[in-house]
Amino acid sequence: MAVEVQKGRAASVPRDARLAAGAALIDGEVVPIAEARIPITDTGFARSDLTYDVVAVWGGAFFRLDDHLARFERGCQRLRLDPGLDKQQIAAALADLVRRTGLRESYVDIICTRGVPAPGSRDPRTFRNRFYAYAIPYVWLLKWDERDTGMDAVIPQSVRRIPPASVDPTVKNFHWGDLTRGLYEAYDRGGRYPVLLDADGNITEGAGYNVFALVDGELLTPDAGALEGITRLTVMELARAHGIPVRETKIDEATFRRGSELFSSTTAGGVMAITSLDGQPIGDGTAGPVTRRLRDLYWEAHSDPRYSTPIDYGN
Repeated sequence: MAVEVQKGRAASVPRDARLAAGAALIDGEVVPIAEARIPITDTGFARSDLTYDVVAVWGGAFFRLDDHLARFERGCQRLRLDPGLDKQQIAAALADLVRRTGLRESYVDIICTRGVPAPGSRDPRTFRNRFYAYAIPYVWLLKWDERDTGMDAVIPQSVRRIPPASVDPTVKNFHWGDLTRGLYEAYDRGGRYPVLLDADGNITEGAGYNVFALVDGELLTPDAGALEGITRLTVMELARAHGIPVRETKIDEATFRRGSELFSSTTAGGVMAITSLDGQPIGDGTAGPVTRRLRDLYWEAHSDPRYSTPIDYGN
């Protein structure tokens, strides 16, 4: 399993060699990722007024594509955005985009922005929403060769997560002001991966990843203040299927620190052990047995036809 995950599979030769490093869909045209541009007045850039989703391609197949597209659709509805395409059309556009790159392991981003306002207009009802997508080589938030040494996490004390009443964390967004502050505090304290608290002192999430804690033999993950991650969902399904108790609940800081194992989950890397917290080792300072088991099950699930949507690369 380790060799497959580390090396992946050989990529097909792309039809256009310029797309081998990635491609983007901009205004209906596929362009090399290095040439992708959006208007500077697009409110997705100017105001972070958008939603997005990220789906992985592994071994030439999308992983849980339907779930990602359903979440993207929900996010658009909650923000009153219209990408102008239904789920089937988006799926077809993404498959074509990946096919053109030839990438067999890819990180595929879909975005819907409020769009470009008319001169002087601030009425979002008048904007024409815009749809973008891009596919690049698979992204590892934690390098594969660090999978057992794991993440050096920090709980920032200088910043709290944006409250859900202000920015809905279940809708993927670019409001990273709090997360970026958390990243800088983590770096200043010798770590790389912040895990933010909410205003009440409960654990929420990190900078692009959900978190879990194994406490008294039960796997806990926050029930509020965090994205309802697809990788998180997969972990919970796998845990229940293999007799590991798991529960969504409020987790205060003290309870999180009591975890005998901690890990994060994200499309960009799967299940990733947290092996130190604020400079103190978790367990023996390496990935624990439950974390390793769920990590292996997660990657094995990528070959499960219930989760995978193969891409037709043609010739």
